Amino acid sequence: MTIIRAVHKVEGGTSETEALHVTLAETGKTFPVQPHESVLAAALNAGIELAHECKTGFCGSCRVRVLEGGVAYADDPIGLSDQERGCGFALACQARAQTNLVIEAPLMPTDRPEPSPFMAQVLAVDQVCGDITRLRLSPVGGMPAFLPGQYVDVVTQSGATRSFSIASAPDETMIELHIRTIPGGMFTAGIVPALKCGETVALHGPHGLFRLRLDDFRPLVLVATGTGIAPLRAMLAAIKDDPDCPPVALYWGMREESELYLADEIATLGAALEDFTFVPVLSRATEGWSGRRGYVQDAVIEDLPDLSEHALYLCGSPAMIAAARVRALEAEASVNHIYVDSFHFAHNL
Repeated sequence: MTIIRAVHKVEGGTSETEALHVTLAETGKTFPVQPHESVLAAALNAGIELAHECKTGFCGSCRVRVLEGGVAYADDPIGLSDQERGCGFALACQARAQTNLVIEAPLMPTDRPEPSPFMAQVLAVDQVCGDITRLRLSPVGGMPAFLPGQYVDVVTQSGATRSFSIASAPDETMIELHIRTIPGGMFTAGIVPALKCGETVALHGPHGLFRLRLDDFRPLVLVATGTGIAPLRAMLAAIKDDPDCPPVALYWGMREESELYLADEIATLGAALEDFTFVPVLSRATEGWSGRRGYVQDAVIEDLPDLSEHALYLCGSPAMIAAARVRALEAEASVNHIYVDSFHFAHNL
């Protein structure tokens, strides 16, 4: 029986120096794990590239299923729901082995382009609404390879990096970033407004495991808040000419109607698909708004109370993603088909 629990002090099982072993069910490959190591750290130290992203316990990219044995956490990871624990799942980046383990674990995808540094020329800097800027860039030397849903790091002159999802599709001729201004932010409030057409900026990428997976062959439910619409726009642009594309439903949560800066473009892209639904949802709608009101995750469940056959892509605020994940699992969504990209704001962004 798998035991998954949270503790503040690891109890029993092994001495402080005795290593346990983790076995990958798919291949039978085994690697050692020390009491002080997370399962993910031990795998990486052994040269096994388990899928992972944030390493902080939020994104859920390192989710594994524990088939035999037990794990513990110093603190409950935000990215693992009670429902997922009940299904035997654990987050490898936070889990400490309490016994020898047998796990099912995805590896890093082999089709992921290698990140590299490159320069890009500023084509346009447009304030599309309120505090959101649409930055269009032309990579010097040609468009780098990336997958719809991935992000790039903008590298400042000081060497600091700021991460932004790519809103354009790989076959488009430019890289588009949607940047929300953070008051007092070194990059978003200081550098971005001063950018001029023709200047160059340093980028590094692509990064990220959040990407379109059409091999699922499941109807797609794309859910965003704020500028979380950016990678979903990239996905939509990438599949708009695909005759075999499954049904797509895109839900976008904003506060007010004036913030729906991409609504017309989303509708135009979706019109090229055979089966597309676009549902903007406002949490602070005025009396004149005739569309959906409330929270975007609630609108999804109202329309799709059974998500057992769908693939969900969640992108935006941590609060929305946490709530949407719970609601989706309650609606019988497959834990293996919920893909997440959570926007955490860097200090002094």
